[in-house]
Amino acid sequence: MTTTLAKLAPSDDSITIRQLSDDPYSIYRRLRAEAPVLRVKSVGRTMLTKAEDTKYVKDNPELFSSNDPQTPMERAFLAHTLMRKDGAAHKAERGAMAPAFSGKNIKNCWQPIYTRIAGEFVSALPRGEIVDLYPALAGPFAAHCLKHLLGIEEASDADMQRWSQVLIDGAGNFGWDDAPFARSDAANAEMDALFERVVPRHLADPNPTVLSTMVNAEHPIAKSQIFANVKIAIGGGINEPRDALLTILYGLLTNPDQLAECRENVLWTAAFEEGVRWVAPIQVSARLVTEDTQIRGYDIPRGETVMTVQASANHDEDLYEHPERFDMFRPKRPHQGFGNGPHFCQGTHIARRMLADIMLPMLFDRFPNMRLPDPAQVRFYGFGFRGPLQLPVILD
Repeated sequence: MTTTLAKLAPSDDSITIRQLSDDPYSIYRRLRAEAPVLRVKSVGRTMLTKAEDTKYVKDNPELFSSNDPQTPMERAFLAHTLMRKDGAAHKAERGAMAPAFSGKNIKNCWQPIYTRIAGEFVSALPRGEIVDLYPALAGPFAAHCLKHLLGIEEASDADMQRWSQVLIDGAGNFGWDDAPFARSDAANAEMDALFERVVPRHLADPNPTVLSTMVNAEHPIAKSQIFANVKIAIGGGINEPRDALLTILYGLLTNPDQLAECRENVLWTAAFEEGVRWVAPIQVSARLVTEDTQIRGYDIPRGETVMTVQASANHDEDLYEHPERFDMFRPKRPHQGFGNGPHFCQGTHIARRMLADIMLPMLFDRFPNMRLPDPAQVRFYGFGFRGPLQLPVILD
Protein backbone atom coordinates (compact mmCIF):
# COMPACT_ATOMS: atom_id res chain seq x y z
CA MET A 1 0.00 0.00 0.00
CA THR A 2 1.38 3.41 -0.91
CA THR A 3 1.87 5.81 1.97
CA THR A 4 0.68 9.36 1.44
CA LEU A 5 3.63 11.65 2.04
CA ALA A 6 2.52 14.55 4.15
CA LYS A 7 5.66 16.35 5.26
CA LEU A 8 8.88 16.33 3.31
CA ALA A 9 12.04 17.72 4.86
CA PRO A 10 12.78 21.38 4.06
CA SER A 11 14.89 22.13 1.01
CA ASP A 12 17.92 24.39 0.63
CA ASP A 13 19.40 25.71 -2.60
CA SER A 14 21.88 28.15 -1.05
CA ILE A 15 24.47 25.77 0.43
CA THR A 16 27.21 25.04 -2.11
CA ILE A 17 29.77 22.27 -2.33
CA ARG A 18 32.47 24.94 -2.23
CA GLN A 19 31.11 26.21 1.10
CA LEU A 20 31.00 22.66 2.43
CA SER A 21 34.61 22.18 1.33
CA ASP A 22 35.88 25.45 2.81
CA ASP A 23 34.01 25.65 6.12
CA PRO A 24 31.61 22.76 6.72
CA TYR A 25 31.54 22.88 10.52
CA SER A 26 29.85 26.27 10.80
CA ILE A 27 27.18 25.05 8.38
CA TYR A 28 26.68 21.77 10.24
CA ARG A 29 26.43 23.60 13.57
CA ARG A 30 23.58 25.69 12.17
CA LEU A 31 21.86 22.69 10.61
CA ARG A 32 22.02 20.65 13.84
CA ALA A 33 20.18 23.49 15.58
CA GLU A 34 17.78 24.55 12.86
CA ALA A 35 17.37 21.85 10.20
CA PRO A 36 18.93 18.49 11.12
CA VAL A 37 17.07 16.85 8.22
CA LEU A 38 17.54 18.97 5.11
CA ARG A 39 17.35 18.36 1.37
CA VAL A 40 20.43 20.08 -0.06
CA LYS A 41 20.14 20.78 -3.77
CA SER A 42 23.86 21.10 -4.51
CA VAL A 43 24.62 17.54 -3.39
CA GLY A 44 21.27 16.02 -4.38
CA ARG A 45 20.88 14.40 -0.97
CA THR A 46 18.91 14.74 2.25
CA MET A 47 21.55 15.66 4.80
CA LEU A 48 21.39 14.20 8.31
CA THR A 49 23.56 16.08 10.78
CA LYS A 50 22.60 14.67 14.22
CA ALA A 51 24.59 11.75 15.64
CA GLU A 52 21.48 9.80 16.58
CA ASP A 53 20.22 9.89 13.00
CA THR A 54 23.49 9.09 11.27
CA LYS A 55 24.04 6.08 13.54
CA TYR A 56 20.47 4.88 13.02
CA VAL A 57 20.89 4.95 9.25
CA LYS A 58 24.24 3.14 9.25
CA ASP A 59 22.95 0.49 11.68
CA ASN A 60 19.92 -0.35 9.50
CA PRO A 61 21.18 -1.41 6.05
CA GLU A 62 17.91 -3.13 5.15
CA LEU A 63 16.14 0.23 5.19
CA PHE A 64 19.10 2.38 4.15
CA SER A 65 21.06 0.58 1.44
CA SER A 66 24.63 1.28 0.41
CA ASN A 67 23.63 0.55 -3.18
CA ASP A 68 22.92 4.12 -4.22
CA PRO A 69 22.64 4.23 -8.05
CA GLN A 70 23.08 8.01 -8.04
CA THR A 71 26.59 7.98 -6.59
CA PRO A 72 29.50 8.71 -8.94
CA MET A 73 31.55 5.96 -7.27
CA GLU A 74 30.67 3.18 -9.72
CA ARG A 75 31.52 5.43 -12.66
CA ALA A 76 34.82 6.47 -11.06
CA PHE A 77 35.90 2.92 -10.17
CA LEU A 78 34.38 1.32 -13.27
CA ALA A 79 32.97 -1.33 -10.94
CA HIS A 80 30.19 -2.04 -8.51
CA THR A 81 32.40 -2.07 -5.43
CA LEU A 82 31.81 -3.58 -2.01
CA MET A 83 31.24 -0.05 -0.71
CA ARG A 84 27.94 -0.08 -2.60
CA LYS A 85 26.83 -3.56 -1.59
CA ASP A 86 24.79 -4.89 1.31
CA GLY A 87 24.09 -8.14 3.07
CA ALA A 88 25.66 -11.35 1.82
CA ALA A 89 27.32 -9.74 -1.21
CA HIS A 90 29.06 -7.16 0.95
CA LYS A 91 29.98 -9.72 3.59
CA ALA A 92 31.55 -12.04 1.00
CA GLU A 93 33.76 -9.34 -0.53
CA ARG A 94 34.72 -7.81 2.80
CA GLY A 95 35.47 -11.30 4.11
CA ALA A 96 37.72 -11.99 1.13
CA MET A 97 40.12 -9.32 2.41
CA ALA A 98 39.63 -9.90 6.12
CA PRO A 99 42.58 -12.27 6.77
CA ALA A 100 45.05 -9.56 5.78
CA PHE A 101 43.61 -7.34 8.55
CA SER A 102 43.63 -9.96 11.32
CA GLY A 103 45.13 -9.09 14.69
CA LYS A 104 47.80 -11.75 14.19
CA ASN A 105 48.89 -10.28 10.86
CA ILE A 106 48.83 -6.73 12.21
CA LYS A 107 51.11 -7.70 15.10
CA ASN A 108 53.46 -10.14 13.36
CA CYS A 109 53.59 -8.76 9.82
CA TRP A 110 52.45 -5.18 9.39
CA GLN A 111 53.70 -3.63 12.63
CA PRO A 112 57.36 -4.59 12.00
CA ILE A 113 57.15 -3.46 8.37
CA TYR A 114 55.44 -0.18 9.27
CA THR A 115 57.95 0.50 12.05
CA ARG A 116 60.82 0.07 9.59
CA ILE A 117 59.11 2.31 7.02
CA ALA A 118 58.36 4.98 9.65
CA GLY A 119 61.98 4.94 10.79
CA GLU A 120 63.21 5.47 7.24
CA PHE A 121 60.91 8.43 6.64
CA VAL A 122 61.48 10.11 10.01
CA SER A 123 65.27 9.73 9.85
CA ALA A 124 65.27 11.38 6.41
CA LEU A 125 63.60 14.56 7.70
CA PRO A 126 66.02 17.51 8.06
CA ARG A 127 66.52 18.95 11.52
CA GLY A 128 66.17 22.67 12.20
CA GLU A 129 64.32 23.49 8.97
CA ILE A 130 60.74 24.36 8.09
CA VAL A 131 59.27 21.27 6.44
CA ASP A 132 55.77 20.72 5.10
CA LEU A 133 54.86 17.34 6.57
CA TYR A 134 52.11 16.71 4.02
CA PRO A 135 54.42 15.94 1.06
CA ALA A 136 57.51 15.14 3.13
CA LEU A 137 55.97 12.57 5.46
CA ALA A 138 52.22 12.00 5.79
CA GLY A 139 51.38 11.34 2.14
CA PRO A 140 54.30 9.10 1.14
CA PHE A 141 54.32 7.27 4.49
CA ALA A 142 50.66 6.32 4.08
CA ALA A 143 51.23 5.30 0.46
CA HIS A 144 54.34 3.25 1.21
CA CYS A 145 52.66 1.34 4.03
CA LEU A 146 49.53 0.72 1.98
CA LYS A 147 51.30 -0.76 -1.02
CA HIS A 148 52.94 -3.32 1.27
CA LEU A 149 49.60 -4.18 2.87
CA LEU A 150 47.95 -4.56 -0.53
CA GLY A 151 50.77 -6.53 -2.12
CA ILE A 152 51.55 -4.05 -4.88
CA GLU A 153 55.04 -3.03 -3.78
CA GLU A 154 55.94 -2.43 -7.44
CA ALA A 155 53.85 0.78 -7.43
CA SER A 156 55.63 4.03 -6.68
CA ASP A 157 54.57 6.17 -3.73
CA ALA A 158 53.80 8.98 -6.17
CA ASP A 159 51.53 6.78 -8.28
CA MET A 160 49.73 5.48 -5.18
CA GLN A 161 48.99 9.02 -4.03
CA ARG A 162 47.92 10.13 -7.49
CA TRP A 163 45.63 7.13 -7.99
CA SER A 164 44.06 7.67 -4.59
CA GLN A 165 43.31 11.32 -5.24
CA VAL A 166 41.97 10.65 -8.74
CA LEU A 167 39.61 7.96 -7.42
CA ILE A 168 38.48 10.24 -4.59
CA ASP A 169 37.87 13.09 -7.02
CA GLY A 170 35.86 10.80 -9.27
CA ALA A 171 33.81 9.29 -6.44
CA GLY A 172 33.01 12.78 -5.19
CA ASN A 173 32.20 14.17 -8.64
CA PHE A 174 28.56 14.89 -7.80
CA GLY A 175 28.41 17.38 -10.65
CA TRP A 176 29.24 14.53 -13.07
CA ASP A 177 31.85 16.61 -14.90
CA ASP A 178 33.76 14.82 -17.66
CA ALA A 179 37.32 15.74 -16.63
CA PRO A 180 37.49 13.86 -13.28
CA PHE A 181 36.13 10.72 -14.94
CA ALA A 182 38.66 10.97 -17.76
CA ARG A 183 41.42 11.00 -15.14
CA SER A 184 39.90 8.10 -13.22
CA ASP A 185 39.54 6.08 -16.44
CA ALA A 186 43.25 6.51 -17.12
CA ALA A 187 44.16 5.62 -13.53
CA ASN A 188 41.95 2.51 -13.65
CA ALA A 189 43.82 1.31 -16.74
CA GLU A 190 47.18 1.84 -15.01
CA MET A 191 46.10 0.00 -11.88
CA ASP A 192 44.58 -2.91 -13.81
CA ALA A 193 47.81 -3.33 -15.75
CA LEU A 194 49.85 -3.37 -12.53
CA PHE A 195 47.55 -5.86 -10.82
CA GLU A 196 47.75 -8.21 -13.82
CA ARG A 197 51.55 -8.10 -13.59
CA VAL A 198 51.77 -8.90 -9.89
CA VAL A 199 49.06 -11.57 -9.54
CA PRO A 200 51.36 -14.37 -10.83
CA ARG A 201 53.87 -13.49 -8.09
CA HIS A 202 51.22 -13.90 -5.42
CA LEU A 203 49.95 -17.16 -6.90
CA ALA A 204 53.49 -18.54 -6.86
CA ASP A 205 54.29 -17.25 -3.36
CA PRO A 206 51.18 -16.79 -1.16
CA ASN A 207 51.56 -14.21 1.62
CA PRO A 208 49.42 -12.16 4.04
CA THR A 209 48.86 -9.20 1.69
CA VAL A 210 45.36 -8.22 0.60
CA LEU A 211 45.86 -9.15 -3.06
CA SER A 212 47.53 -12.46 -2.27
CA THR A 213 44.84 -13.34 0.27
CA MET A 214 42.09 -12.78 -2.29
CA VAL A 215 43.65 -14.54 -5.29
CA ASN A 216 44.69 -17.55 -3.20
CA ALA A 217 41.35 -18.02 -1.43
CA GLU A 218 39.83 -21.49 -1.63
CA HIS A 219 36.84 -20.00 -3.43
CA PRO A 220 38.06 -16.64 -4.75
CA ILE A 221 35.67 -13.88 -5.75
CA ALA A 222 35.72 -12.71 -9.38
CA LYS A 223 38.97 -11.12 -10.53
CA SER A 224 37.14 -7.93 -11.49
CA GLN A 225 35.92 -7.59 -7.90
CA ILE A 226 39.35 -8.42 -6.49
CA PHE A 227 40.78 -5.56 -8.50
CA ALA A 228 37.89 -3.27 -7.51
CA ASN A 229 38.46 -4.02 -3.83
CA VAL A 230 42.16 -3.19 -4.08
CA LYS A 231 41.18 0.11 -5.71
CA ILE A 232 38.75 0.85 -2.87
CA ALA A 233 41.63 0.33 -0.45
CA ILE A 234 43.82 2.68 -2.51
CA GLY A 235 41.05 5.29 -2.63
CA GLY A 236 40.48 5.33 1.13
CA GLY A 237 43.62 3.83 2.62
CA ILE A 238 45.94 6.75 1.92
CA ASN A 239 43.89 9.82 2.72
CA GLU A 240 42.57 8.48 6.06
CA PRO A 241 45.93 7.90 7.83
CA ARG A 242 47.51 10.84 5.99
CA ASP A 243 44.84 13.34 6.99
CA ALA A 244 44.46 11.88 10.47
CA LEU A 245 48.21 12.21 11.12
CA LEU A 246 48.29 15.84 9.98
CA THR A 247 45.15 16.68 11.94
CA ILE A 248 46.47 15.10 15.15
CA LEU A 249 49.80 16.89 14.79
CA TYR A 250 48.03 20.21 14.28
CA GLY A 251 45.82 19.55 17.30
CA LEU A 252 48.79 18.69 19.53
CA LEU A 253 51.06 21.47 18.30
CA THR A 254 48.36 24.10 18.86
CA ASN A 255 47.68 22.71 22.34
CA PRO A 256 51.15 22.37 23.91
CA ASP A 257 49.75 21.49 27.35
CA GLN A 258 48.02 18.46 25.84
CA LEU A 259 51.14 17.53 23.90
CA ALA A 260 53.28 17.64 27.05
CA GLU A 261 50.91 15.38 28.95
CA CYS A 262 50.54 13.11 25.93
CA ARG A 263 54.30 12.60 25.77
CA GLU A 264 54.76 12.21 29.51
CA ASN A 265 51.99 9.64 29.94
CA VAL A 266 52.14 7.95 26.49
CA LEU A 267 48.61 8.99 25.52
CA TRP A 268 49.02 8.72 21.75
CA THR A 269 45.91 6.58 21.34
CA ALA A 270 43.80 9.24 23.06
CA ALA A 271 45.29 11.86 20.73
CA PHE A 272 44.52 9.62 17.74
CA GLU A 273 40.86 9.14 18.69
CA GLU A 274 40.33 12.82 19.41
CA GLY A 275 41.93 13.87 16.13
CA VAL A 276 39.66 11.56 14.12
CA ARG A 277 36.63 12.81 16.05
CA TRP A 278 37.64 16.47 15.68
CA VAL A 279 38.12 16.38 11.91
CA ALA A 280 36.79 13.15 10.44
CA PRO A 281 38.95 12.18 7.42
CA ILE A 282 35.83 10.74 5.73
CA GLN A 283 33.15 13.34 6.37
CA VAL A 284 30.00 12.01 4.67
CA SER A 285 28.41 8.83 3.31
CA ALA A 286 25.32 8.18 1.18
CA ARG A 287 22.54 5.64 1.68
CA LEU A 288 19.54 4.79 -0.54
CA VAL A 289 16.16 4.62 1.19
CA THR A 290 14.50 1.29 0.33
CA GLU A 291 11.06 1.93 1.91
CA ASP A 292 9.02 5.00 2.77
CA THR A 293 10.12 6.02 6.25
CA GLN A 294 10.39 8.98 8.60
CA ILE A 295 13.25 10.74 10.35
CA ARG A 296 12.46 13.37 12.99
CA GLY A 297 8.86 13.51 11.76
CA TYR A 298 9.79 14.16 8.14
CA ASP A 299 8.74 11.75 5.39
CA ILE A 300 11.69 10.24 3.55
CA PRO A 301 10.31 8.51 0.45
CA ARG A 302 11.59 5.30 -1.02
CA GLY A 303 14.26 6.05 -3.62
CA GLU A 304 15.52 9.14 -1.79
CA THR A 305 19.23 9.29 -0.94
CA VAL A 306 20.19 10.39 2.54
CA MET A 307 23.66 11.66 3.37
CA THR A 308 24.95 10.78 6.82
CA VAL A 309 27.31 13.56 7.89
CA GLN A 310 29.60 11.83 10.35
CA ALA A 311 31.68 15.02 10.54
CA SER A 312 28.63 16.72 12.04
CA ALA A 313 27.75 13.72 14.22
CA ASN A 314 31.22 13.97 15.76
CA HIS A 315 30.45 17.59 16.74
CA ASP A 316 26.95 16.96 18.07
CA GLU A 317 26.43 19.07 21.19
CA ASP A 318 24.23 16.31 22.63
CA LEU A 319 27.38 14.22 23.00
CA TYR A 320 30.32 16.62 23.18
CA GLU A 321 30.94 19.82 25.10
CA HIS A 322 32.75 22.42 22.99
CA PRO A 323 33.04 19.93 20.10
CA GLU A 324 34.93 22.44 17.96
CA ARG A 325 37.95 22.14 20.28
CA PHE A 326 40.71 19.54 20.10
CA ASP A 327 40.57 18.09 23.60
CA MET A 328 42.07 14.66 24.11
CA PHE A 329 40.97 14.71 27.75
CA ARG A 330 37.26 15.09 27.07
CA PRO A 331 35.00 12.33 28.49
CA LYS A 332 35.22 9.24 26.33
CA ARG A 333 32.30 8.74 23.99
CA PRO A 334 32.13 6.65 20.80
CA HIS A 335 32.63 8.71 17.66
CA GLN A 336 31.65 7.97 14.07
CA GLY A 337 34.96 8.87 12.43
CA PHE A 338 35.34 5.32 11.14
CA GLY A 339 31.64 4.79 10.50
CA ASN A 340 29.53 2.12 12.12
CA GLY A 341 27.39 -0.82 11.12
CA PRO A 342 28.42 -3.38 8.47
CA HIS A 343 30.59 -0.83 6.64
CA PHE A 344 32.71 0.09 9.68
CA CYS A 345 36.16 0.90 8.29
CA GLN A 346 38.15 -2.32 7.89
CA GLY A 347 41.46 -0.52 8.23
CA THR A 348 40.70 1.16 11.57
CA HIS A 349 42.99 -1.02 13.67
CA ILE A 350 45.86 -0.73 11.21
CA ALA A 351 45.51 3.07 11.06
CA ARG A 352 45.51 3.24 14.86
CA ARG A 353 48.64 1.08 15.01
CA MET A 354 50.40 3.08 12.27
CA LEU A 355 49.86 6.43 13.94
CA ALA A 356 49.32 5.97 17.67
CA ASP A 357 51.78 3.14 18.23
CA ILE A 358 54.44 3.93 15.64
CA MET A 359 54.57 7.30 13.89
CA LEU A 360 53.52 9.80 16.57
CA PRO A 361 55.86 8.62 19.35
CA MET A 362 58.70 8.14 16.87
CA LEU A 363 58.29 11.61 15.41
CA PHE A 364 58.24 13.41 18.76
CA ASP A 365 61.10 11.29 20.08
CA ARG A 366 63.32 12.49 17.23
CA PHE A 367 61.97 16.06 17.17
CA PRO A 368 60.85 16.83 20.76
CA ASN A 369 60.73 20.58 20.10
CA MET A 370 58.78 20.41 16.83
CA ARG A 371 56.57 23.50 16.47
CA LEU A 372 54.29 25.34 14.07
CA PRO A 373 55.86 28.63 12.95
CA ASP A 374 52.45 29.99 11.94
CA PRO A 375 49.28 27.98 12.68
CA ALA A 376 47.29 30.35 10.47
CA GLN A 377 49.12 28.95 7.44
CA VAL A 378 47.44 25.57 7.91
CA ARG A 379 44.29 25.28 5.83
CA PHE A 380 41.82 22.42 6.18
CA TYR A 381 39.79 21.61 3.08
CA GLY A 382 37.35 19.05 1.75
CA PHE A 383 33.69 18.04 1.75
CA GLY A 384 33.65 14.25 1.30
CA PHE A 385 37.22 13.84 2.58
CA ARG A 386 38.87 16.47 4.76
CA GLY A 387 42.30 17.28 6.15
CA PRO A 388 45.05 19.91 6.16
CA LEU A 389 46.38 20.88 2.74
CA GLN A 390 49.76 21.65 4.32
CA LEU A 391 51.48 21.43 7.69
CA PRO A 392 54.71 23.47 7.73
CA VAL A 393 56.62 22.78 10.95
CA ILE A 394 60.06 23.51 12.35
CA LEU A 395 61.72 20.20 13.14
CA ASP A 396 63.90 20.59 16.20
